[in-house]
Amino acid sequence: MWASTPQLVPLQLRRPSPPPFLARRRRSLLSRITASQDPLTALSRLLWGRALPPAPLVLAVRHSWTAAWRLLMRQLAPSDPATGAFTRTPSRFPAVVGTPSARLHLYVGLPCPWAHRTLVVRALLGLEHRLPLSIAVPGDDGAWSFTPESPDMLYGKSKLREVYAARSGGFEGRASVPMLWDAERREVVCNESIEIAKFLCGLADDAAGGLDLWPPELRQDIDRWYGVIYPSVNNGVYRCGFAQSQEAYDAAARELFGALDRLEAHLAGSRYLCGDRLTLADVCLFTTLIRFDAVYNPLFRCSRRKLAEYPSLHAYTRDIYQMPKVAETCDMEAIMEGYFKTLFPLNPGGIQPLPPASCDREALLRPHGREALSSAAGTQIEAAGVS
Repeated sequence: MWASTPQLVPLQLRRPSPPPFLARRRRSLLSRITASQDPLTALSRLLWGRALPPAPLVLAVRHSWTAAWRLLMRQLAPSDPATGAFTRTPSRFPAVVGTPSARLHLYVGLPCPWAHRTLVVRALLGLEHRLPLSIAVPGDDGAWSFTPESPDMLYGKSKLREVYAARSGGFEGRASVPMLWDAERREVVCNESIEIAKFLCGLADDAAGGLDLWPPELRQDIDRWYGVIYPSVNNGVYRCGFAQSQEAYDAAARELFGALDRLEAHLAGSRYLCGDRLTLADVCLFTTLIRFDAVYNPLFRCSRRKLAEYPSLHAYTRDIYQMPKVAETCDMEAIMEGYFKTLFPLNPGGIQPLPPASCDREALLRPHGREALSSAAGTQIEAAGVS
């Protein structure tokens, strides 16, 4: 009689346990990932230790970042596709048309040099009582916004674009500062800084103390200086910072520092651009110079020389800064934060550096010694290479 067939037991294959030292190492690495306050750093250490990331990963991230940077820059700073040179978008409301009502309101942003022009003119001419003000701040998306600490004093809007949109024809496009608003007609009067400044000069009364920043007899000289200052210096720093090719940057930087060299030579013998009289040309130059060492030199790569290395230009800047009420328009903390925290494509880490010593209030209040300069060279524009 046959014996019963024994029951077969399935074969169980088991993965051998790792050696104790490998198990300890794996547990240690995993615990570092879970316990670390910076999981990405811990993960990278797990993948490739303390060595540099693999070359394919570096190249992939580099190309991806460059593509994203170009996309952002095209929106932030339109450029010539052929050259990569920054091209400023024209103002939507470039001139004061007709006669606005008496109920005007000025919208500005403290970081903006174009808006700063109008603030300086308003202060110098004593127009605070006639021209109320709302100060917008850069929002997280880069758009000019209002906060409880800096509200829209006219309508209580949260975004400047909402004020623009309140005009009868609505609005599409960039809501920029400065913007002069007619509160009675609910209309944009102008958003071109130099034209707003000229218009404000026409509002000056006894509070200006006889100061005329746009005198008829000097307007030709002012315009000629502005023809140098605007493209080469005011817009020149932006052409450096927003250049999207090496060739575009090189051309802008050469033009910028060439213009600064000519201005330095001229101002060595003339207190202001048009002689002994402060004019709109000086105001327009000042609002760029006061930002130069703090912002444009480090962030916009205007790095050949600092303003502090130009003795005449730096003293000239201090001269204007020390005029009554001008210093109150210069908020260096707001200026630096507005650039370093907002211009993400130029400063993706959002780290704001310390202001240079030359921009401290104490440095700007140092004696400038420009009272003794003669006006003999003041209107000799051709001698300074300006035509």
